[in-house]
Amino acid sequence: MTSALLISPLTAGRPAYATSAASTTGAAETQESVVVTGEGEVFGQPDTLEAGFAVETTAATVADALARATKASTRMRDVLVRGGVKKDDLQTSQMSITSTRKDDGPITGYTVQQGLTAKIRNLPRAGALMSATVKAGGDAARINAVSFAIEDDAALLAQARKMAFADARGKAELYAREAGRSLGRVVKVTESGGSGWAGGQDRYAAADASIPVEPGRQRLSVSVTVEWAFTAPQPRQRR
Repeated sequence: MTSALLISPLTAGRPAYATSAASTTGAAETQESVVVTGEGEVFGQPDTLEAGFAVETTAATVADALARATKASTRMRDVLVRGGVKKDDLQTSQMSITSTRKDDGPITGYTVQQGLTAKIRNLPRAGALMSATVKAGGDAARINAVSFAIEDDAALLAQARKMAFADARGKAELYAREAGRSLGRVVKVTESGGSGWAGGQDRYAAADASIPVEPGRQRLSVSVTVEWAFTAPQPRQRR
């Protein structure tokens, strides 16, 4: 039979001290441990921009509204492709047809929305390309949001993980010293992480001028929760 007892919960930066006991054929073994969470954070230069383009058209019939939206969307897609965006980096992200009414009366028209997400890898040309794309779509063009990313973030994440683990170890060693114990083997490691994204608000966009693009810095963070076993306490020497 096995059982586990949590002596002190992990709250607001305090460690959790846990003991577990397993008994077999009358023999008992006790394992004590400390659980802490470490944080690691690094920054890198974004190298890709993901733009959420869209078109929105309204007409008296579904066919007319759809034809107008498709024409504008096709022009925008062609500009992106000619500007160096690979077709693999283009994805349809939205398609909707809704009706409009005047109060509770009959249908007065139809609105079509089509979304197109583009991953732009040439950041120095991103602003000009976005402006040209919007211009190609005319008054139907929209930009819903933009976000930046680091295409290959493996090295940065590895650095953040090392920092997070070192942070966790430092905390665990401190608690072990305060408890008069020493750290033993690692029992369990749990990781969580996230990135800081630069986003934009929904807006209309139809300016001829190049859209300003400021990539800033990309934040990559890792949080790791580690459980260390305490080494067995040394028996006191008899005098």
